[in-house]
Amino acid sequence: MSLLFLQYPPCSTCKNAKKWLDAHNISYKARNIKEENPKEQELLEWIKKSGLPIKKFFNTSGNIYKEQNLKKAFPGMSEEEQIRLLATNGMLVKRPLIIGEDFVLTGFKEEEWLKNLIS
Repeated sequence: MSLLFLQYPPCSTCKNAKKWLDAHNISYKARNIKEENPKEQELLEWIKKSGLPIKKFFNTSGNIYKEQNLKKAFPGMSEEEQIRLLATNGMLVKRPLIIGEDFVLTGFKEEEWLKNLIS
């Protein structure tokens, strides 16, 4: 299984997720989401593959999200505008992200990771 692990290394949740992957001997390619933020095309593919709404890909607890008051801006934004916005700054993207061949996991939820990565 070929996995892409998008993370922000100083993030405690990302650190825990990385430890979990390593403890379960799961190989992955790590990518720093701040240094190499996802492109629009990648986001489109991942959102489609995940089956999740675009909003689930936003880091709603992050400073940039709060500073830009995006909670109020969302109702007036098209999906294209939301994806374009996500592609402007990796810190807007929910992390960590695990991208597999046929799934995408947002955030670190151990039960979800076990189901998709171990079983």
